[in-house]
Amino acid sequence: MSIYLDYAATTPTRPEVIALITQVLEQQWGNPSSLHNWGERSTMTVERARLRVADLINGDPEGIIFTSGGTESNNLALWGITRQYSQPQHLIISAVEHSAIAQPVKILKEMGWAVTELPVDRYGSVNPQDLKLAIQANTVLVSVIYAQNEVGTVQPIAELGKICRDANVLFHTDAVQAIGRMDIDLATLPVDLLSISSHKIYGGQGVGALYARPNLKLMPLILGGGQERGRRSGTESVAAIAGFGLAAELAKSEIGTESLRLRALSDRLFTELKDIPSLVPTGATHNLRLPNHISFCYESCAHAMDGRRIVREMNAIGIGISAGSACSSGALVPSSTLLVMGFNQAQALGSIRITMGLQTTPTDIELTISALKKILTT
Repeated sequence: MSIYLDYAATTPTRPEVIALITQVLEQQWGNPSSLHNWGERSTMTVERARLRVADLINGDPEGIIFTSGGTESNNLALWGITRQYSQPQHLIISAVEHSAIAQPVKILKEMGWAVTELPVDRYGSVNPQDLKLAIQANTVLVSVIYAQNEVGTVQPIAELGKICRDANVLFHTDAVQAIGRMDIDLATLPVDLLSISSHKIYGGQGVGALYARPNLKLMPLILGGGQERGRRSGTESVAAIAGFGLAAELAKSEIGTESLRLRALSDRLFTELKDIPSLVPTGATHNLRLPNHISFCYESCAHAMDGRRIVREMNAIGIGISAGSACSSGALVPSSTLLVMGFNQAQALGSIRITMGLQTTPTDIELTISALKKILTT
């Protein structure tokens, strides 16, 4: 048995993308900064990919800055704004941000920046009223994750963004999990900065993008050759970027039908698992969560089993899922996301996440249901 159900961690690179990456590596290996034909061919490849990625989010291609992935994009959004200030100001983030936001913000806080963490409810959702109350005269940036990676909850991004725009405060969202799984339209969304990643939409690893609203001033993290219009130096990874562009185009063409298919699979899985004793659903319900995502926490007096043990037992029979808890210095650390959502430590230690994708079939789901029931009830 071989069933992969950890698409939130990474997705398998599509055959079409692999073929294009290979072709570019073989035939279009020129440096895009060079003026000769080899360089011009590579430049055209990069710019075509820029158009494709921008089209996926209905954004201005001029706003696409290619990076090494979601982590760099998040860091560029934060540091690119905050480094413009000679004195610390005020930032707002949610309490359930990915570490690629939480860790840089922790450093900014140590540097003297005032930081407000917006609380979330039991489902991991931010209350827009809390954001409205948190904005201060010196608030320069708000960053709220579009869809939470661990529990799948989709935040009210349009409402949050409008509050920021009305207050003349920049708004960033980490859309790494949402991209390609739900429609994102930057022509209507009041978003100034948005982070995305190739390997979450069946592109290759090691490439992503930050969308920055055109004419928005952004201090670069990496200096040197002035690539990406001076916003991200370093010779572009032409093949990886080309693959990203194709993956974005394919994702856009399939997003409607694929989201419905995945929603049906996740509903089936959720319905069959929710009645297992001590298995508690986490995150928002149905339309307020990602279509391919379900998550639970497991707490049982009769079965001492944390999320990592469940993952290992599932892996032993050929099914790949993930856990929210982690091992740090030999000690098991509970999911911080679940703790701020109000779950206790025992529950947070027993969290599991199942995420589906293009290759997931109804048979895969039935086999997964059977395997989990056997592991958790015997």
